[in-house]
Amino acid sequence: MTASDKGTTYKDAGVDIAAGNRLVKNIAPLVKETFRPEVLADIGGFGALFSLHTEKYRDPVLVSSTDGVGTKLKLAFLADKHDSIGIDLVAMVVNDIVVQGAEPLFFLDYLATSRLEVERATEIIAGIARGCKEAGCSLIGGETAEMPGFYQGKDYELAGFAVGIVDKSQLIDGSEIKVGDRIIGLGSSGLHSNGYSLARRVLLEDSAYALDEKLPELELPLGEELLRPTRIYVRTILNLQRDFRLKGVAHITGGGLQENIVRVVPDRCQVQIDLQTWPRPPIFEIIARQGKVSEKEMLTTFNCGIGMALIVAVEDVEDILERLHGLGENGYLIGEIGMREPDAETIVFLNSEKSRRRDD
Repeated sequence: MTASDKGTTYKDAGVDIAAGNRLVKNIAPLVKETFRPEVLADIGGFGALFSLHTEKYRDPVLVSSTDGVGTKLKLAFLADKHDSIGIDLVAMVVNDIVVQGAEPLFFLDYLATSRLEVERATEIIAGIARGCKEAGCSLIGGETAEMPGFYQGKDYELAGFAVGIVDKSQLIDGSEIKVGDRIIGLGSSGLHSNGYSLARRVLLEDSAYALDEKLPELELPLGEELLRPTRIYVRTILNLQRDFRLKGVAHITGGGLQENIVRVVPDRCQVQIDLQTWPRPPIFEIIARQGKVSEKEMLTTFNCGIGMALIVAVEDVEDILERLHGLGENGYLIGEIGMREPDAETIVFLNSEKSRRRDD
């Protein structure tokens, strides 16, 4: 009997169940390392179990978020480097949870590809596990979908979902923000996971730089610089929250500094940011120069060196900056909250035309 006489198999159609089983075997120990005590089920079940100890909270509130990493995936494909993109995925989700004062509890991922390459998928999920460990949450499940004919070549898609918890009295919702409060910025590691369509257009297409290009301003080759993982700020924010009242926290993602801080302030307030108060990493200056990108466009597209913005009472500023230094964070006093007059802009940038500090 020939192979054709046996009939077409799922593997013939492009889906290899055995490869999926090998992947589960590879990642099981990585996933288990992320488990908090509340996790009740091992990997491989139909649904993951997590014991929610609500007795620790007077009025527990669950906070959820889902996200991806956008076209940063294109850089991972081009560089054939997949060990850190999972950290980006976790960061984009858990950072959005912790800004509301919630502790991330568990994370689930979705990986879809044309053909499952076990070693590459193991690298990706190992990165997700590292991100979860850094955030203190459990990787309790996920889905790996092999979809030939839908995805092409070695392309893949990543998405993630997480749930966190906070006592209602500790929610950070911006309602206490008032005129005179100060804004503290936490330094970013680079582009994080936003603005990559513009960055690729400027650097790789229009400027025709190679990924292994060594630009004098950068410590790393261009490709490695662009693939720096997104910072995970969970432990830092939760540490501060234990001893300080954080009135508002903004994760600086899509929309940049221009769009994100204003999301957490009351309508009566104006965000006033002094662009001279922190060093802008060189990668942003390179993009602006090579693409002749305006300052307004930069501030609306990229984090420009600030990954998180905290709004706090003026009397807490020095103590918070000292705490951040002790935690190994780069913290900067970048602005304050003013009164917004009718029809005035919700955010204004000061010193935007002056020469900027450089991250030397």
